[in-house]
Amino acid sequence: MSDGGWGARHSNVGARVCSPMRHLPSAILLAIAVLEAQPAVAQTYDLVITGGMVIDGTGAPAYRADVGITGDRITMVSRTPIDGAQGRRRINATGLIVAPGFIDLHAHLDPILTMPDAESHVRQGVTLALGGPDGGGANPMAPYLARVEQQKPGLNVAFLTGHNTIRQAVMGTANRAATPQELARMQRMVAEAMGQGAFGLSTGLRYIPGFYANTDEVVALSQVAADSGGIYTSHLREEALGLIGGVAEALEIGRRARIPVVLTHHKVVGQKMWGKSAVTLAMVDSARRAGTDVMIDQYPYAASHTGIDILMPPWAMAGGDSALRRRLEDPVLNDSIEKDVIDALINDRGGGDLKRVQFSRVSWDSTLNGKTLYDLVTRLNVEPTIENAAPIVIDVVLKGGARTIFHVLDEGDVKRIMAHPQTMIASDGRLNRLGDAVPHPRAYGTFPRVLGKYVREEKVLTLEQAVRKMTAMPATRLGLADHGCLREGCVADVAIFSAERVRDVGTYADPHHYPEGIPWVIVNGVPVVENGAFGAARPGKVLRREPGKRGRP
Repeated sequence: MSDGGWGARHSNVGARVCSPMRHLPSAILLAIAVLEAQPAVAQTYDLVITGGMVIDGTGAPAYRADVGITGDRITMVSRTPIDGAQGRRRINATGLIVAPGFIDLHAHLDPILTMPDAESHVRQGVTLALGGPDGGGANPMAPYLARVEQQKPGLNVAFLTGHNTIRQAVMGTANRAATPQELARMQRMVAEAMGQGAFGLSTGLRYIPGFYANTDEVVALSQVAADSGGIYTSHLREEALGLIGGVAEALEIGRRARIPVVLTHHKVVGQKMWGKSAVTLAMVDSARRAGTDVMIDQYPYAASHTGIDILMPPWAMAGGDSALRRRLEDPVLNDSIEKDVIDALINDRGGGDLKRVQFSRVSWDSTLNGKTLYDLVTRLNVEPTIENAAPIVIDVVLKGGARTIFHVLDEGDVKRIMAHPQTMIASDGRLNRLGDAVPHPRAYGTFPRVLGKYVREEKVLTLEQAVRKMTAMPATRLGLADHGCLREGCVADVAIFSAERVRDVGTYADPHHYPEGIPWVIVNGVPVVENGAFGAARPGKVLRREPGKRGRP
């Protein structure tokens, strides 16, 4: 067929298609012509972010782009400038990084009912936090989520249900295996929580009563969470001399329950174990090659933070305080308890030095906040030896305990774990108010510390890698395809920061400082931090896991 033949046929087809127009009234034809001649109406946005360098969370290189937001969604990411007149409000991000809001996969959100603004988190650039870690998650889930929702949180929140909470409700602090009836009841509680929106099951196998559960019990409960598309996060049973076994148990639970695993706040405790992260990370790689979906989260500090009763032997804590007091009245048991505390002070959280144990919150004597175990022992006019400190630790526990910072991690392990491709950043931080006790500085500085110290100064990660570990990776782990991303259609959670200035400010001695270099934080399209000032808006939402949504990176 010649070109002329095809053109003639094509022309005839066009004529036949257009021919009905000939029968339209001339007034209508004139109106159509006028409409076609009108210029296209420019799209308008509620908020336009101009001039910034976009890091979208995928790990791709930064690029210059403007971002348009309509309602709670990103509706335009344009490499060509968006006319400022198209936005009802404009943020000039020239010289700044525009990234998805950070996702904290391990947050202690317990105070959210009294601190719904979550300022200590939001100022770090966090727009979504996962609560209920370490086995302490709420159960029943539905009424708790409703209460949080009523408070209108300042950031998006999601929750895990907790093994320790469930076991305590069913078995108290009994140091034994669950009966079949007790296990069935716990399974029903996990299933109900998952049906009410929990994102998975958390365990704290070093804490009471989780420590008393055997692996089979945790597998059985994890299988229920897995059936609902949930994940499993584990505070390991041991993180010091027993670390390798603790990692192996978590990997075994993941394998048997066929559930995605997060080794949460992964670390190596005590000088005798420093460097063993090379072994645990190799175990993660091996498990992944064998088909177990395991990832890691980590906070960027060389000190942990938990209750001082972590120094106590778990067997001594069964049955609660009254049972502990009875055991201490028995000379033989008392001697055994003291020996175990001495061992923990040497080989576990004590780090072999009383000055490595720092009180952060002591409800019965606030003058100890910020002081060390060494300070307390000398205050009591006792020679500051580990042996002499053991009965003092026991006395602190009997008086109500204390929150304690343990300076027992090695910077080499921190960097090695951070650089691993399956590691995400998470704070393990509790919501905090300025001036309240002497908390771990991670409560204020986790995410900016990574961006400042470990990206800009020490170059452990590139900026794009760090942002991915704070955004897309945790979002994928939670099965949230429209979070942790910066593209059209994503939820409009955005952190705008200066790559040159962002840093954490708080220290262990003086933690109550918000970070620097994060002038804007946007949650669901609403600025919550505006030009460095924290506003009154609380646009956060309570997220509930959707059936069948499971994240796989």
